[in-house]
Amino acid sequence: MMDVRSLGYVVIESTNPSEWQDYGTNILGLMNVPSDDGSVYLKMDQRPYRFAIVKAEQNRLRYCGWELADEAGFKQAKEELQAAGIEFTEGSAARAKSRRVRGLIQLQDPSGNELELYWGGELDYGKFISPQGISGFETGFNGDMGFGHAVLPASKLAETHAFYTDVLGFGDSDYMHFHFSPDPNDPGQGLNFMHVNNPRHHSLALYEDAANPVGCVHLMLEVTEVDEVGYCLDRVEAAGIPVVSTLGRHTNDNMLSFYMATPAGFAMEFGTDGLQMNWDGFTPTVTSLPSLWGHKFNMPDA
Repeated sequence: MMDVRSLGYVVIESTNPSEWQDYGTNILGLMNVPSDDGSVYLKMDQRPYRFAIVKAEQNRLRYCGWELADEAGFKQAKEELQAAGIEFTEGSAARAKSRRVRGLIQLQDPSGNELELYWGGELDYGKFISPQGISGFETGFNGDMGFGHAVLPASKLAETHAFYTDVLGFGDSDYMHFHFSPDPNDPGQGLNFMHVNNPRHHSLALYEDAANPVGCVHLMLEVTEVDEVGYCLDRVEAAGIPVVSTLGRHTNDNMLSFYMATPAGFAMEFGTDGLQMNWDGFTPTVTSLPSLWGHKFNMPDA
C-alpha cells in the first residue's frame, strides 16, 4: 500500500498571477519568493514554496502535489498504479526541477482532479519572514505535515473515494452528508474526510459536486497562534474580500477558522488549533454537525 506523507504543494492557474502575489502576502501573510519565470511562488516554512501560481487562460486549482517517503516508495507507487490499470505520466526533469523535487508523476482521480505524486522534496531552510508578522504556520517537523488540506469536488464520489483509499492508501477520518433542499427525495451530497501518514486530521476531503469550474472547494492554512486568525480576518474585511464563512469551530478536527474568497474563485480556510491525531486503532467517524458554533456560510455571487 502506498505511503503518502503529506499535501506538499498546490499549483494554481491564474489569468493574473500578480493578484495572488498581493493576496498571498498582504492577506494570507505568506512570503513571496522571487522568480524569473513569470510565476508567483509563496513560502510558509522550510520548504522552497507551497503555492505556485502560473499564468493561464483560466482561474483554477490545477494540481495537488502529494509527497511520498522516498525513491523506493515512489517506484512502488508506480508499480501499484500500473497493476491497478491507472494511467500516469512521468514528470520531466524540468518539471521536477520547477517543483523542487527529485521525481514526480502526474495522474487524475476518477472525478478528473489532477494530482502529482513526488519524492525528494527539497528543504531550502530559507528563513520564513511573514510580511504580516505571522510567527509561523503549522506544517510539522521540516514541513512533514504538509501545508494544510484541500477539499476537492468529486462528481463520482464513491469511485473517487475508493481511488484514494484503495489505490493511494489514504485513511478515512470522517464522513458527513448534507441536505440543502427540503425535498425528501433529494439525495443530498456526501463529504469524505481522509488523512495520510501524518497527524493532521485530514489532508484531503472530497465533496460530492458535479459542477465546479475552478477545480476546488477550498484550501486550508493553519497558523500557530489564535490571534493571527483574528488579524487575518481584520485584513480581509479591510480589503473588502468576501467572507465566505464566519468565524467558527469545526466538530471533526476542532479547527477554529473562517473562510474567505480567493482570486481563483474557490475559498480559503484560515484557522488554528486543529487536532493532531494518533491513527493507531482509530475508528472513522460519521458526523452530523459540521461546527460546534459559527461557520455561517454566505457564498458570494459568481
